[in-house]
Amino acid sequence: MTVASMTGYARAEGRDAQGSWVWEAKSVNGRGLELRLRLPPGLDALDPIAREAAARVLKRGNIQLSLNLTAASEAPMVRINAALVRQLAGLAAELAPLYPHVQPASWDGLLAVKGVLEPVGAEDEDSPDKRQAREAAIKDSLIQVLDQLALMRLSEGQRIKAVLLDQLAEISTLSERAGGTAALRPEAVKERLRVQLAAIVEAQPSLIDERIAQEVALLAVKADIREELDRLRAHVGAARELLAAGGAVGRKLDFLSQEFNREANTLCSKAQDVELTRIGLDLKAVIDQFREQVQNIE
Repeated sequence: MTVASMTGYARAEGRDAQGSWVWEAKSVNGRGLELRLRLPPGLDALDPIAREAAARVLKRGNIQLSLNLTAASEAPMVRINAALVRQLAGLAAELAPLYPHVQPASWDGLLAVKGVLEPVGAEDEDSPDKRQAREAAIKDSLIQVLDQLALMRLSEGQRIKAVLLDQLAEISTLSERAGGTAALRPEAVKERLRVQLAAIVEAQPSLIDERIAQEVALLAVKADIREELDRLRAHVGAARELLAAGGAVGRKLDFLSQEFNREANTLCSKAQDVELTRIGLDLKAVIDQFREQVQNIE
């Protein structure tokens, strides 16, 4: 399985003696699978078939599926009803002596009589067999357009997957940089705590040792971003596993992008120097880009 996008377009055509048809399918992002179907009059029976076929190959997205029919434009072939012509000619010969003032029958007159000229195949143009054959051909084109749409979404999904993996690599790099900043080195942390503790004692000299210990512990927690960095690394690993597994992972990736953003926000709030703040802002920018791309994943 691989990752699929929710955007795509496909078109499939078909033709028979009665005319031609075109299926068009367009897909955009959606929270679930929603199919909007437009069919010509008389083909409503295709509605459940189309919905079932779409659900087999697509999991999420707003799908617009339409069928357009065009009747054959060629002039129909005709044939002469020879039996009717003989009957009319015989009647004309019998009546001619009785009505001498009437012009004799001519070919253009005979051909103008209703039923003398017949369209070839008119008797079975709308036969059950032909209707079934046409409906079967239209269904085949329906399956074809949905398969083409799914393939296009898979192709676009591969492109998005590559972008997401690059962004995850950047998140991982920035997390490592955050963990290696000078502000997090033991001597720097101790010095910052010493300065902050001195300021607390100077402001409130009467603080007891237990309270001072509590304040020191609180300052240490606020300065420690190891937990946030550990969670960022875990989220990166989980996102890579989802992309490798493939399938309908868009919702899970969207949840992870929210977790990424939460950890980046906490990291920025704990930042004690300019370097770490910049890294935190860069993390937030990459995570926003990651989440935008995830919105396109099925």
